Amino acid sequence: MSTGLERGQQPPVEVSEDDLAALIGDRALARDDHLNAPGFVIRPDDVQNVLSDLRDEAGFDHLSCLTAQEYADRYESIYHLKKYADPTQEVSIVVPTTTDNPVSQTAEPVFRTADWHEREAFDLVGIDYEGHPDPRRILLPETWQGHPLSRGYDQEKPQLVTLTEHANPVQPDHHDDESDTMFLNIGPHHPATHGVLHIETVLDGETVVDVDPDIGYLHRCEEQMCQQGTYRHQIMPYPDRWDYVSAGLLNEWAYARTAEDLADIEVPEYAQVIRTMSAEMCRIAAHMLALATFALDVYGDFTAIFQYGMRDREVIQDILEDLTGQRLMFNYFRLGGVAWDLPEPREEFIEKTRDFLDGLPAKVDEYNDLLTGNEIFQIRCHDTGILEPEVAKQYGCTGPVARGSGIDYDLRRDDPYGYYENLEWDVVTEDGCDNFSRVLVRMQEVEESAKIIEQCLDLLADWPEDERTVQSNVPRTLKPDPDTEIYRAVEGAKGELGIYIRSDGTDKPGRFKIRSPCFHNLSALPEMSEGEYVPDLIASLGSLDIVLGEVDR
Repeated sequence: MSTGLERGQQPPVEVSEDDLAALIGDRALARDDHLNAPGFVIRPDDVQNVLSDLRDEAGFDHLSCLTAQEYADRYESIYHLKKYADPTQEVSIVVPTTTDNPVSQTAEPVFRTADWHEREAFDLVGIDYEGHPDPRRILLPETWQGHPLSRGYDQEKPQLVTLTEHANPVQPDHHDDESDTMFLNIGPHHPATHGVLHIETVLDGETVVDVDPDIGYLHRCEEQMCQQGTYRHQIMPYPDRWDYVSAGLLNEWAYARTAEDLADIEVPEYAQVIRTMSAEMCRIAAHMLALATFALDVYGDFTAIFQYGMRDREVIQDILEDLTGQRLMFNYFRLGGVAWDLPEPREEFIEKTRDFLDGLPAKVDEYNDLLTGNEIFQIRCHDTGILEPEVAKQYGCTGPVARGSGIDYDLRRDDPYGYYENLEWDVVTEDGCDNFSRVLVRMQEVEESAKIIEQCLDLLADWPEDERTVQSNVPRTLKPDPDTEIYRAVEGAKGELGIYIRSDGTDKPGRFKIRSPCFHNLSALPEMSEGEYVPDLIASLGSLDIVLGEVDR
């Protein structure tokens, strides 16, 4: 397995809890340790200087997630910090505010990704972030009354929309003598936006000078629904629906890993191998779809690349259907393992999967001939959608988007889980930082996933029959200790998919927060698109491989 230090990188410096305490000093009001990381409680007006010190002095350059929540006596923002060089080094910065004045200093000048995070926290919970450059709602209309995840929110309250909201959006063209720019709406109902995404674009001639992604058209209350479900049985069916087109088992693993660590549940080794194999099948299905739709975005090739990609994706979907019984909403993982063993006859299942893997190299060669070797595709993708590594880190980008900018970050290797650390495979990176590099990363990751699946099949084929334990013994009712908090993540097809859970002592989470890689990656679109042309904007959006069900959640 790749060590991540092939290019002369220095191993990250280990920062102890005592070092963190000394760095934060008397700005720490209290300690609030989480299961995954030490936690420090600070004042609302110390946010920027504490986060700056942690980033610049201690190397915590990855704002992985921001969780906002309301207690009976306070509001609270939790900044989950990691290191791109070593995500096992984590720290939680907890910022409480009073209930009558929920105002906290913005973290946006330190981490650009805090822009969207803090807008979402205000929108759903009701915390104001002083100094925020764009303090608007992000998921709900500006006319919305109340904050849906606050304690006193009335779900039965009717929402009144002002008359201006009903104004005709198709207005006559008008010309401003003082400006040569044009405002252009892209979406929200357009095939190249990969879902119901509205992009407000300002053009100067054909050059993009401003981009504002408008999300929230597909918000489905996933976090609130998970807070109303029991740990043991009722939450697991929901993760399939976040990235609903291809990454179901990867999503399920994010919840499984978090809840299992929260409740101290062991997973049998045999079940870990099955999880690893099936998750990589989902990764291949996801990347096949990404390649197919990206080709469609870039040069409208429906008959060749799109159809080829869907053809090969169907084969992996058939295998997943044999394993799980479903094609999209798998609901196959269980806390403590998986639902059942390989289908019988297992030799036939293993042979079918091997046949797919044997034919994969020829199919990848075909994609290179049709896609990466295509002159139009190269012209459209080389040196467009540039995302420099430091900018990508500022926006919390992960997955193929980050690795296409040369960031060697993959949780399967860097924060091992499942059976990955026992297998031989490599993390793929490209240094081009453009749309073309992101395509190359996904295509090469298909081959690395195939390596992992092949090794898992070898293990499963030879596993002693009397040791094939698919689930550990898990209590029917799980009630973690009150105020136990944890953040865990897995390497989804699109990047770091994380979940924060706070237990309130019942069999349901007190707070359930989803960290979506698509949410972070999409927030970087303006950086990639400004100064380029509209077709480049479409290509850049396609290269992010977003799914709006996961962006809006």
